[in-house]
Amino acid sequence: MTRMDKPTSRLEADWPAPAHVRAFTTLRTGPGVSPPPFDRFNFGLRSGDDPANALENRRILRRELGLPGEPRWLNQVHGAGVARMESEGGSGSAQRHSDPVFEPIADASVTSQAGVVLAILTADCLPVLFCNADGTEVAAAHAGWRGLAGGVLEATVREMRSSPPTLLAWLGPAAGPQAYEIGAEVRDAFVSAHPADATAFVATRPGHWKVDLYALARRRLLDAGVSRVFGGDLCTISDPARFYSHRRDQRTGRMATVIWFGS
Repeated sequence: MTRMDKPTSRLEADWPAPAHVRAFTTLRTGPGVSPPPFDRFNFGLRSGDDPANALENRRILRRELGLPGEPRWLNQVHGAGVARMESEGGSGSAQRHSDPVFEPIADASVTSQAGVVLAILTADCLPVLFCNADGTEVAAAHAGWRGLAGGVLEATVREMRSSPPTLLAWLGPAAGPQAYEIGAEVRDAFVSAHPADATAFVATRPGHWKVDLYALARRRLLDAGVSRVFGGDLCTISDPARFYSHRRDQRTGRMATVIWFGS
């Protein structure tokens, strides 16, 4: 069963990570300021909401949910780029100090620094969190279908300094296999390179299939050497009360999935 801590604000990652590793996905019902259709706890600067609202929500996130520092947000492009985030001297720090909304272009981030908060944004794409067995390295990846097909999970595992067998992964809320229908372009992107991926697609009507992003992610992780995988039982499309969904609503907000570890 998925744990709910502060049910109006966040969904805690349900995995056997060390106690000093903190990880959760925010819920749209959190204490934010965004108006409909972005109500309320939207963090996406490029979602169509007034960026001032998203920035205020980011301040609320840090203050109300007990983050140890400002999250390291990314400019996500559905690619496979991975940014390493360490202390204030780390990735993009000079520009970050001069621009409060600077976000490096990447779809995943990794840190071995205690107190550095990693964050990704989703509204149907799959958020994947990682930590090693002793909780001294964590990562966060944004894995929509393009990112999964492009190898963002494998790239994240390669960037981590921990060996893959020591890693745990948590699959957060995403478009679920009973609701996410796609066309031939998406299926071909997977099956042309990995024929075994065909098992993650169920035909619905001519040229269309339901796709199981969670199954595709588990396959990618297993191929990368990560066998301890948790989560993967939620659907953003089917749960409008808690989750944003671009597929369902088009104009909508973005949830944040964050992870860090204490000293």
